[in-house]
Amino acid sequence: MTNFNEEKYIHQIKNGDSKAFEVLVNQYKNMVFSIALKMVANKENAEEVAQDSFIKVFKSIKNFKGDSKFSTWLYRITYNTSLDYIKKNKKHKQNYNLDEITLNQIIETENALEQLEKEEFKQLIKKCLYQLKEEDQVILTLYYFEDLSLQEIAVIINKNYNQVRTNLHRSRKKLAIILNHNLAPEIIESYGKQTR
Repeated sequence: MTNFNEEKYIHQIKNGDSKAFEVLVNQYKNMVFSIALKMVANKENAEEVAQDSFIKVFKSIKNFKGDSKFSTWLYRITYNTSLDYIKKNKKHKQNYNLDEITLNQIIETENALEQLEKEEFKQLIKKCLYQLKEEDQVILTLYYFEDLSLQEIAVIINKNYNQVRTNLHRSRKKLAIILNHNLAPEIIESYGKQTR
């Protein structure tokens, strides 16, 4: 994006230029769709969320002051739109006892996952992520799949850095519990023997 002058296009959009908005949409549509897909789990829903996100951007771009990067602002809108969609179509989420798993089990589970093929791993992670509450899903998705820093995530979800760090730790524990329940016990056990 080094050659893309987003400030120029944002200024033009604020002055009512819809062609400039098309350019901005084309620049960021893959990113927005990717975030939405990771949060709402299927292509059709992600397309709907992405479209709604861009409508919100168009309606509220006059409020964009440039205090953060435009992409961070756009992430936040997409995040909030995805959350709204998830809440409207909410399924029962399970609560997990964090005391149920030890650090050693987390490490063994994460190491066992490395033994799975990449595609199987992706499918398993997606399946397990969707069993978490929305906030846990989002933090893990933004941190591990979008490679955002804790500070960037804090801006997007409107929490402070320490809250995000604590939530990430808890979310990882919850995901490890779910993965433990979903992985074949013999995979975890066989890996555990290799590391001892």
